[in-house]
Amino acid sequence: LGDSTTDTITHEAYRMITEMLHLDNGFDDLPTKDRLKQRQLTLSEKVDAYFAWLKKKYDQVTHNSTIGKALAYSIHQETYLRTFLSDGDVSMDNNYAEQAIRPFTISRKNFVCIESSAGAKTSAMIYSLVETTKANYLNVYEYFELLLTEIPQHMSDKDLSFLDNLLPWSPYIQE
Repeated sequence: LGDSTTDTITHEAYRMITEMLHLDNGFDDLPTKDRLKQRQLTLSEKVDAYFAWLKKKYDQVTHNSTIGKALAYSIHQETYLRTFLSDGDVSMDNNYAEQAIRPFTISRKNFVCIESSAGAKTSAMIYSLVETTKANYLNVYEYFELLLTEIPQHMSDKDLSFLDNLLPWSPYIQE
């Protein structure tokens, strides 16, 4: 691990952020307007104290060090990191975004096996279709099974308009 100053700063930042996240999690079941009000009442001062602390600590560390760069990043992103205090629909953390991209990060090792741009394009289309299927609250397996049953029946068709009915958001598929 790093030196004791770095460890102390890291642990203190972690403690402060964890405390704020814990408090914010208590507002998850509130309507947006009430969540925003509670955040402003409970967390606004803590966020102010956190950024004041960050700026003080930044002046005490070497700016090119790992901890210096981490503190600088937070300081430069302050406006964006405070967004959850002005919009009750914005999450304090990025867990939802991370969960959404998780299938891609897990599969990225498979991408090195793709040997052509056509294979990469096909893989991207399939991932896009899977995620769009999920976003439309469909069972991915059943949807792909339907596609693989329906599309072969139209292989000789010159008119591809039948595909509109097979899109995840089409009324036919939603039924």
